[in-house]
Amino acid sequence: MSLLFSPITLRDVTARNRVWVSPMCQYSAIDGMPDDWHLVHLGSFARGGAGLVFTEATAVVPEGRITPEDTGIWNDEQQAAWARIVDFVHSQGAVAGIQLAHAGRKASTYSGFTGERGGVADADGGWRPAAPSADPFPGLRPDPEPLDRAGIERVVTAFGDAAERALAAGFDVLELHAAHGYLLHEFLSPLSNHRDDEYGGSFDNRVRLVLEVVREVRGRVPAGVPLVLRVSATDWVDGGWSADDTVRLAGLLRDEGVDLVDTSTGGNVLAEIPVEAGYQVPFAARVRSEAGLPTGAVGMITEPKQAEEILAEGSADVVLLARELLREPHWPLRAADELGETGTDLWPVQYRRAAR
Repeated sequence: MSLLFSPITLRDVTARNRVWVSPMCQYSAIDGMPDDWHLVHLGSFARGGAGLVFTEATAVVPEGRITPEDTGIWNDEQQAAWARIVDFVHSQGAVAGIQLAHAGRKASTYSGFTGERGGVADADGGWRPAAPSADPFPGLRPDPEPLDRAGIERVVTAFGDAAERALAAGFDVLELHAAHGYLLHEFLSPLSNHRDDEYGGSFDNRVRLVLEVVREVRGRVPAGVPLVLRVSATDWVDGGWSADDTVRLAGLLRDEGVDLVDTSTGGNVLAEIPVEAGYQVPFAARVRSEAGLPTGAVGMITEPKQAEEILAEGSADVVLLARELLREPHWPLRAADELGETGTDLWPVQYRRAAR
């Protein structure tokens, strides 16, 4: 059996293989409600053989949406809508994961589907984003509101509430979004966190909110539920959040009960990023080897042999695919064939006539 198609167990949850679906924003919800688009979008990856299917960034509060069209999980109606999707993902043999998120200063932006760019105008349903500091992300609404202590406490509680709702909807795995310049990442990075209280300045202060969210969620879900955290391992800018910071944070996350670090990069400030095949894999490898925590590798992973080598070299425990799965939702079926997996268990029974 190839490593890519070997099972992996985190706490009480076993995924049938190590091809995981990375969260991908669809900007297609109304009032945070996932609908038939999300059912077919996520269900196609489960049907296509993925081991775990993550939702897009799902807001824990309305003002935490990236766009007005983001999904959410802050009310009963959203929870029920997600349950329908989770049931289908499970019916296809995949594990269902949800990414819980707050967009911070990158909230209230246009999706880009209609040509508008930047911050959403008030007339179009925009709102004032919340952030660690008053500094806007370039090109977005110029006036994020710095969170006070009460606001921070509300954010922490909202993540815990969302985690409970997610489990009630049937999700198996929870991922906290602390990457790509969204709220938790904004607190981590000195480029976006200019606070002078206990949440700013030193490394220990800047990681405080992330650890508080982890503790809140870990304390409100059963011990057998795996907790994943997505991090941007570097801002790709001198003086910003760095790979060394990420390794140091990962050690703290391990001690707080995080089970895997989904290792991405960038997104907090404008930066020159050397994008190429597997360009983020070395960061996952460092976290895995130096912090002793399982990792997921993501970014420009497109070929089955490439994915297998990442695991074989010990750089990561799972690989997460995004755009490649948009191009080919049944990528795991092709990968299994190319890597010599001759069984048809991954194939839906309705499709087995096409298996080789």
